[in-house]
Amino acid sequence: MKLSSTAIALSAVLALAGCDNSAVISPEQQMGPDPVLPAAQNFLMPPMQVPKGVGWQQNQMPKVAEGLKIDKVADGLLHPRQLLTLPNGDVLVVEANGPGTEAVSTPKQLIAGLVKGQSGKGGKGGNRITLLRPTADGSWEKHVFLEGLDSPFGVQLIGNTLYVANTGNIMQYTYQPGETRISDAGKELADLPDTINHHWTKALLASPDGKKLYVGVGSNSNITENGLAVEYRRAAVLEVDTTSGASRVFASGLRNPTGLQWEPHSGKLWAIVNERDEIGADLVPDYLTSVQDGGFYGWPYSYFGQHVDRRVQPARPDRVAKAIKPDYALSSHVAPLGLLFYTANALPAEYRGGAFVSEHGSWDRSPLNGYRISYVAFEQGKPVGKLKAVVTGFVSDDEKELYGAPVGLAVDKTGALLIADDVGNTVWRVSAK
Repeated sequence: MKLSSTAIALSAVLALAGCDNSAVISPEQQMGPDPVLPAAQNFLMPPMQVPKGVGWQQNQMPKVAEGLKIDKVADGLLHPRQLLTLPNGDVLVVEANGPGTEAVSTPKQLIAGLVKGQSGKGGKGGNRITLLRPTADGSWEKHVFLEGLDSPFGVQLIGNTLYVANTGNIMQYTYQPGETRISDAGKELADLPDTINHHWTKALLASPDGKKLYVGVGSNSNITENGLAVEYRRAAVLEVDTTSGASRVFASGLRNPTGLQWEPHSGKLWAIVNERDEIGADLVPDYLTSVQDGGFYGWPYSYFGQHVDRRVQPARPDRVAKAIKPDYALSSHVAPLGLLFYTANALPAEYRGGAFVSEHGSWDRSPLNGYRISYVAFEQGKPVGKLKAVVTGFVSDDEKELYGAPVGLAVDKTGALLIADDVGNTVWRVSAK
C-alpha cells in the first residue's frame, strides 16, 4: 500500500518524538496537593504518543466501575463538547471544534495539527446545539436546537435567557420552556478574546444569583511564544455582568481553564486547568483548584506555585512570588475538559459530594494518561485522597486505537451522569447498576 507523503512524515516524526519520553513517575504520585515534580527536560521536537481515532464499533462502549452501568443516549453527533440539562429535563449538546484561524508558522504546529487529526480530536464540529429529550420508553428524541454558531463551547440558562459562549463572543437568546428549536435571532452580550485562537474554547458558568457569568479563556500559546500582546485577557477567568456586558479579569495565570463549577459546601468557584507542555512526560500536572478573586496562578512564569519555567524570558520573579499553588494535581497531561460536582443521590454513595473530572487524554506522554472519567472525594470543601477511575475503555489496551474521548459532563433529571464524547460523537449515560 502506498502511503502519502504526509503520512510518512507523520510516522517519522512520531517515531523520533517517541524517544526518551517514557514517564518515570506514576500518575498516582502526581495526584493531590503535593505532586512529585521532576526536573524539566528540553527537546528539539516535543515527544508524542497518539492513538489513532477509530470510533466505537457496533455494541462497543466504555467500561464503568463496579456498581454502575452505562448506556448510549445519542450518537451520530458532530463533535459534542458540552452538555446542559434544562429544568424540564431536556439536554443541550454543544457540537463544535476550533475555528481553524491559528496560522501554521512552525514545523511543530504542523506536526501537532497532523497528530490531532490522526487521533480524531480534530473532527469537524457542528457549530450548533442539539436538544435531546427523554421519552417514556427510555429513548431520546434528537432535535436541532440552535445553528449558525462560531465554535461554541460554554452554555448557561438564567431564567428564560440562554447564554452561549462562541469563541469570540457571548450571545444571548430568549428561551421558551419546552421548545425544540430557538426562534430568537439572538444578540451579543459581550465580546471575548478571539485572535489566533491557540485555545479556542470558552467555558461558561452563571453565578447563583444570575447577575454574573464567569468565562474560562485559555492562552494563545504554550508559554508565550507568540508574544505577550496576544495574551491580553487570556489565560484567565473573566467575570461578565449579565446586564451591561461589562467584564473584568477575575483571576489570571490559569493556562487553559476549561471547566468552571461552584463547589457546593463552600460556595467557592473551582476550575480545572490544562497546564503547559514540552518539558517532559511527567511535567506539568494538570490541576483542579479553587479560584480566588484577583488570584494569580503562575502561567507563564511558574507552575504549581513557585516552580520557575526557565523557558519564559524575561523572567518575572515578582510575579512568581505571587503565584498561588493549586489545590489538587490531577497528574501530567490528562487534559481535563469537564468538571462536575455531584449533588444528586441516584449514584452510589461513594460518588456523592465530590467532583467528576473528564480527562480528554495525553498526546506527549508514554504510556498514555487520561482518557477516562475520574472522581475525587471532597470533605469540608476540599478534595481528599486519590482520583478513582469511574469510566474507562476509551482507548485500546495496546494504546494504539482511540474509540472515544470524554469532554463535557452533566446530570440528567434522574440523577444519572451524562458524558459528551467528541471522538466517538456520542453522549453516554452512567447510572446505578
